[in-house]
Amino acid sequence: MRSALQRMRRRGGLPVAFGGLFSGARQFRISELTGTTTNSLRGLAITPGNGLGGKVLTMSRPISVADYPTSRAISHEYDAAVGAEGLRSMLAVPVVVRGQVRGVLYGALRQPLVLGDRALGSAVEAARELERALEHELAQELAARDEAQRLLAEARQRRLRGLRGQPQPQWAPPTEETDPAVWEEVREAHGDLRALAHRVPDPQLRAEILTACGRLARASSGHGRERERPSGVELSPREVDVLACVASGATNSAAAERLGLRPETVKSYLRSSMRKLGARTRLHAVVEARRAGLLP
Repeated sequence: MRSALQRMRRRGGLPVAFGGLFSGARQFRISELTGTTTNSLRGLAITPGNGLGGKVLTMSRPISVADYPTSRAISHEYDAAVGAEGLRSMLAVPVVVRGQVRGVLYGALRQPLVLGDRALGSAVEAARELERALEHELAQELAARDEAQRLLAEARQRRLRGLRGQPQPQWAPPTEETDPAVWEEVREAHGDLRALAHRVPDPQLRAEILTACGRLARASSGHGRERERPSGVELSPREVDVLACVASGATNSAAAERLGLRPETVKSYLRSSMRKLGARTRLHAVVEARRAGLLP
């Protein structure tokens, strides 16, 4: 967003540019400002139909006004914020991804002038560039979602195959004797899911994946049913990520590459988790984490 606004200002000769993207609600907030002298527009919630941006949301096309305060083409719910910044001539362009308006880019002058083709063309071009970037990001998010669902389904199936035909008391955790190969696959899928979660841009989906990982780890170790046996050990999500990599046999360098961290950071997380678990070695930390229901 910030890069798009800066390109719009540079190419179109617009002294002020600002905008925002939807984050799931029916309204969006202006989150990025460039060239402004006040914060009157920051955080302003724009709803469909209201003001210049709201009209753009409704009509899904670029609109400009020569003098915002006196224009009869728009409603004036946001006059106070616009007036505080001293803006007069304004344009707004929708950011459309997969047929839906995802946000709006604004450009403005502090004089009541008709904005020409250069300004409007630069705004439309910046919006198209932002749309392509968002389309790529959305594609990655959907791919990550699909991969997460696939891994979760595989983990459930592997666990069921390992338990099928070997009933256990409800309170007892499955053991390595159930099927060691199957449990190694479950553990590998758990590590893949945790590594994938931090590449997912959607915070809600990321939280759901990590919650599923926690349930898988607790169920695998028996802590899913034994509420009277809390481990008392709390590791950060990244500490668990590192231990999941270590459990799969990864070196610090390999874990760093997989998690998008520096090797020194991985070492720091590993030392911290070992201290919390009272472990003397990497392997001991993995064993204690499994006993605590933090790893499958």
